[in-house]
Amino acid sequence: MFRSVDEVAARLAETGYLASPAVATTVFLADRLGKPLLVEGPAGVGKTELAKAVAEVAGARLVRLQCYEGVDESRALYEWNHAKQLLRISAGRDESWDETRTDIFSEEFLLPRPLLTAIRGDDPKVLLIDETDKADVEVEGLLLEVLSDFQVTVPELGTITATRRPFVVLTSNASRELSEALRRRCLFLHIGFPDEELERRIVRLKVPGLGEALAESVVRVVGALREMELRKVPSVAETIDWARTLLALGADTLDESVVRDTLGVLLKHQDDILRAAAKLDLDAV
Repeated sequence: MFRSVDEVAARLAETGYLASPAVATTVFLADRLGKPLLVEGPAGVGKTELAKAVAEVAGARLVRLQCYEGVDESRALYEWNHAKQLLRISAGRDESWDETRTDIFSEEFLLPRPLLTAIRGDDPKVLLIDETDKADVEVEGLLLEVLSDFQVTVPELGTITATRRPFVVLTSNASRELSEALRRRCLFLHIGFPDEELERRIVRLKVPGLGEALAESVVRVVGALREMELRKVPSVAETIDWARTLLALGADTLDESVVRDTLGVLLKHQDDILRAAAKLDLDAV
């Protein structure tokens, strides 16, 4: 998809995703080496958006597996349409079981889920396995099989092998440690909070109506909040939300009243809001 690291950065920027050199380099290598990309970091720093941006610049279909506790093979890989199978069995009462079985375990009754969908067909795809750390350990075993050979075995149909491998992005908030076996199969990228210059560029890009001076103030205040001992520090997504809030309120500058009234956009816990309101010194930032 990409000829150089600079091309990655330029094409991602066209979609509104400003990639750091580390991000652009790792995306380029994942594409060139054909390796899955494991992206780790706090929530709201652009891990999921990176996969969406890659899909957009590649003209590829985004196939997303949203992980959660309890997600299993039937939700990740495939399952059979049991209701439709029962209707087919009822309609063919005069047939032998061998005739019926051959029919009901066919493509017509198969419900492909994200992993199977991603490896079937010749069209370009980006497979996003989002919040991998929220899935059970058993799901990691399934991912190992799929990501190693990019093939899936359906007992009734045989082995389905990818004719065109998808670009794979796994994201993790590091709420639990992923297995070393899974990590070995991936290129690793950590996305943390951006430096002030990059975050200011992101804010100006995402909120074009915001003045440069106010954008700079927003980034400095958010940086000060991140240095406090909070239950949840504001992410880049929340920085953008706050900038849009200030624009909607018609604020030209940051004063104590505006900041205190809008802290709920940045902080999601009452004790964090109280701590920030007591400690934040606008004159110092």
